[in-house]
Amino acid sequence: MLQDFYSPLRRIKYYLNYRFVDSDTLAVSPARLVIGTAMLILVLYLSGRFSSLLDQRIAKRANIDPGIRYTIARLLRYLLVTLGILAVLSQAFKLDLTSIAIVFTALSVGIGFGLQYIAADIASGFILLFERPVRIGDRITIGEDEGDVKSINLRTTLVTTNDNISIIVPNSKLVSQRVINWSYGDPRARIAIPVGVAYDADVELVTETLILAAAGVENVLTDPSPRVQFLKFGDSSLDFRLLVWSVQPRRHLEIKSDINYRIWRLFRERRIEIPYPTTEFRMRPEPANIGTPEKVPSDRTS
Repeated sequence: MLQDFYSPLRRIKYYLNYRFVDSDTLAVSPARLVIGTAMLILVLYLSGRFSSLLDQRIAKRANIDPGIRYTIARLLRYLLVTLGILAVLSQAFKLDLTSIAIVFTALSVGIGFGLQYIAADIASGFILLFERPVRIGDRITIGEDEGDVKSINLRTTLVTTNDNISIIVPNSKLVSQRVINWSYGDPRARIAIPVGVAYDADVELVTETLILAAAGVENVLTDPSPRVQFLKFGDSSLDFRLLVWSVQPRRHLEIKSDINYRIWRLFRERRIEIPYPTTEFRMRPEPANIGTPEKVPSDRTS
């Protein structure tokens, strides 16, 4: 009776430990698959928790830049995940780590046939983390898109616009293409506001009015102070440019809007005209035909 009870257990144990892949470098069975999957999930969870705890610990130190903090936490997570995966493959599946070179060789062939873009994105992700031309929290413009960098992942970077729209940008574009970083280096940025006035306007009054329009606007610095440049004599206007400085370049659209509102109000109060392009058509009367010889009727013969 006891022998009948152990017989199904032995059969289950046999199927669980049956190696459908059995070689000198790799051993795979249902039981090993279950154990390996559980270990892999545990490695991913622990690496994420450990990097988050480290990030919180470093965040308490105000002298460490948030971008450096993010880079350290992200690289540590990649390192822990890589070591954990290698440990799982070695312990659960008895994988000979020296055979991984064969996997990388096969992967390089795959890269040559179509994975080169993914490989470029991954390599660019490490460049962004080490070189840090773009950091977490930076305000960037790439092409026609502008927003704040929320995260730099292994293959893509997440950018959030003012409309709360998330843009997923491949890392290779941030490395190989032209990117405007409003927050890079010196936090101050100069914002230009072009203005055109009529030809009969008082140039000194226009300069004074533009300086006044920038005074007291939120997020506009007084040092360096606002400046006005007389750019050129346009087709239908005198073209000026108001230059202001701000430590909040990500709000340049809001700053421009506030100043434009003030310019419009001050121009109306001071009767400074903003022209619009016009086109004149002059109709000249057709000159009378003077001294034109009359046509002589031709003789007709019957």
